[in-house]
Amino acid sequence: LLPKLTIFSEVSEAATGAMAAYFFMWGLFTFIMFFGTLKANRAVQFVFMSLAILFFLLTAKELTGNVTLGTITGYEGIICGLSAVYTALAEVLNEVYGKTVLPLFPTGK
Repeated sequence: LLPKLTIFSEVSEAATGAMAAYFFMWGLFTFIMFFGTLKANRAVQFVFMSLAILFFLLTAKELTGNVTLGTITGYEGIICGLSAVYTALAEVLNEVYGKTVLPLFPTGK
């Protein structure tokens, strides 16, 4: 991940299995954290679930090396990132203006 022109140029790349395990553990953590969002709004729930799916797709891509799966994972990452940006923007604007500027799709609590 680091450029070859740094002091880390002698560091070898991580093994495929190691990266898969790393992504899997983050996916598991994110999936567990998703359950903490069940009383939050749907936008936050979507961010956490799409992030968990992203980590599991990254795990599968690392284990299989499938190029098509890598492309699908990239699109999922874009969806996850855009949803996180929307959610953050909505949270800030709604708080600043004291009203719903961008909907966060509240749960029925």
